[in-house]
Amino acid sequence: MPRLRYGLADNPRWATLLHEQHGVVEVTQLAELGATTELVAAQVAAKRWQHPLPRVYVTFTGPLPRPSRIAAALCYGGAAAILSHRTAAEEWGMLPVADGPVHITLPYTSSAVDQPGIRVHRSRAHAHILVAAHPPRTSRADTAIDIAVEEPDARRARVVLTQLLTGGRVRPLDVEQRLHERPPRRYRRALAGAVRLVREGVQSVLEELYAIEVEEAHGLPKGRRQAPHVVDGVTLFEDVVYDADGLELTVRLDGRTHLIADVAFRDRRRDNAAELAGRSRLVFGWRDLAADPCAGADEVAQVLRRRGWTGQFRRCSRCPVMLES
Repeated sequence: MPRLRYGLADNPRWATLLHEQHGVVEVTQLAELGATTELVAAQVAAKRWQHPLPRVYVTFTGPLPRPSRIAAALCYGGAAAILSHRTAAEEWGMLPVADGPVHITLPYTSSAVDQPGIRVHRSRAHAHILVAAHPPRTSRADTAIDIAVEEPDARRARVVLTQLLTGGRVRPLDVEQRLHERPPRRYRRALAGAVRLVREGVQSVLEELYAIEVEEAHGLPKGRRQAPHVVDGVTLFEDVVYDADGLELTVRLDGRTHLIADVAFRDRRRDNAAELAGRSRLVFGWRDLAADPCAGADEVAQVLRRRGWTGQFRRCSRCPVMLES
């Protein structure tokens, strides 16, 4: 194989290409470097190279590590290919890396189709969703929207977008702008609702669950989110309070903070401060509300009524017959 050994291997462009593309090359690149069809075929036949995708070759043997799988997918998609959906989210740090296909998005007129290990998407807005990154990918906001739109129903889409927004890796304002500029093909209202809740102070999926499945679903007044409260000279924030309606009730949504010693201590001091001030308080965890949000709504309604609320409790489709709040 003198042509390969003393031609490609001695070419600085060859070494640079292999480094940048993690050992993956495309047929056009090979041709530009002077590699013949016979040479490439010989490398594959000798099992020194792999040919996992049309027009794409891998210049080593064995399983492809993640960077090489991504490079192979982009080479297969062509010059316009960009990472998107779950793969883009993983590259942005929005989601943990997981097994699964590499997602790429191409212009709407592209003829490429799904391949083993590659999921191909198309976009009419392709030119507007690309950001300058390596490897190329959709913007954070577009990535979050794309992931949510892939969910099987509007409720799940709303939860997923809330999770991405509250993770701190994508700004609600950016998503709101993209929803306006690039309306999704479905779940538009649900996704806009997720952005609105986060901008109003919802900071976790548990808080979103409370806002939607407890308050909204049962006609309860909308509480104030992240209300500041000073305890022992430290400003802490209550998850939900109803003071704006003259109802002295604090609702605490207990996620993981009880596992942190100093936060657990402040929570106990906060409980004591609420008791001394004569405030009512309720605490719910994920299991409470995920399993039975109606029971949680009933408890909140009962306390609000004792505090003077005169509104009408609304039974949702999940409420048991005996629930009469």
